[in-house]
Amino acid sequence: HANLSPGESSIYTSTVRNGNRSLARKWTVTLFLGTCLLYCARMTTPVCAVSMAAAFHWSKIDSGLVLGGFFWGYCFTQILGGHASDKVGGERVLFISAASWALITAGTPVLAHLGPHTLALMTVARVLMGLLQGVFFPSLASLCSQRVVEAERGFLMSTMHSGSHLGTLLAGGMGSVMLDRYGWESMFYCTGLLAGLWAVTVKYYLLREIRKINYTITLKNVSVIKRWLHLFKKPPVWAMVFAHMCICSTSYTLLSWLPMFFKESFPHATPWVYNVVPWLMAIPSGLCGGFVSDFLITKGTKAKCFGAMGLSSMFILPLSGSVSFTSAVVFISAAVGFTTFTAGGVSVNVQDLTPSCAGALYGFMNMMGALMGLVLVSFSGYLIEVTLSWSVVFSLVTLVNVTGLGIFLVFGDAQRVDRQKDGQLIVV
Repeated sequence: HANLSPGESSIYTSTVRNGNRSLARKWTVTLFLGTCLLYCARMTTPVCAVSMAAAFHWSKIDSGLVLGGFFWGYCFTQILGGHASDKVGGERVLFISAASWALITAGTPVLAHLGPHTLALMTVARVLMGLLQGVFFPSLASLCSQRVVEAERGFLMSTMHSGSHLGTLLAGGMGSVMLDRYGWESMFYCTGLLAGLWAVTVKYYLLREIRKINYTITLKNVSVIKRWLHLFKKPPVWAMVFAHMCICSTSYTLLSWLPMFFKESFPHATPWVYNVVPWLMAIPSGLCGGFVSDFLITKGTKAKCFGAMGLSSMFILPLSGSVSFTSAVVFISAAVGFTTFTAGGVSVNVQDLTPSCAGALYGFMNMMGALMGLVLVSFSGYLIEVTLSWSVVFSLVTLVNVTGLGIFLVFGDAQRVDRQKDGQLIVV
């Protein structure tokens, strides 16, 4: 870290290097489980969408409205979550977020049976879920930037993202068993309970142990607008944001619609195969990507982005034609596996470009990704309803991915840009 000034050293102090390796391990495991439960709760509605649509007589457009409602809320708390984490610490924001969305998840079946306006109530529940989960990854990026040294970030972020795939796997596995035996409501109750237990564990066992680090940096006489404008004049920042938007929107579309795609295209297939296998393959892929990222650091950013968006698109595109069930599972598994490379690419790129305000900028990126995800998920439901075909959705996902990849390969970079000409840091 020869490029850091002495006043910045506290930001990059690793918990491990502070001598508390045991606490670092506890937090790594805890954050991994938290990311797992975050996605398990997020995927509960997509997994249950077919059963809920049958129970409440929803059309594809109605299902798309409910599934897309999550992103209406998700986009509005991204910057707020990142900014708050930059100021007070990401671990505290994570706890408050988890406790809240655990309650919403467990309460969703109650809302569904509260009155005749089920569609509106479920959409509201998804919006609230998005609002509460929106702060999670910006807080994680802020925490990683503040407390983890550069050489360790790729593996940590990949580990956290592997937790998201385990959560998707857990939701699919639970759904395959619980939907038939106990009804769709049981999925929400079980997931909400597990998330609540995680929040209690963080509150009473880990927040008391973590050491306080003073990482506050002030920048005098520079308005917030000027700070943002300085960052947004940099082409690498916009390339990173646009690539993240494309990755997020295509990932959200696949997460939201794949269970229904397999259910309708292969009605006699065993549900646990398509609900479990793709996400089971994603976990080792994400961890391996993290190791590679830490070895390559800046040189590997574009390569990993190519893997995340380019190679994954090569396996998504064949789904726009006629494929067998086995081929579909193989293609989806490969596509999801390569998508995990984004954890060590664009997701770490924000910490390379702007380590002093990584949480706030990552929040902005996730907000834009959620907005684009909202459009793509809802528009996909409309296309399926009108064309009665899934091929157009997979073609659209491929087009969006390739476009984002091209922009990032041309304009993307990993050199730090959060300094003024006079050497002051850009803090937003």
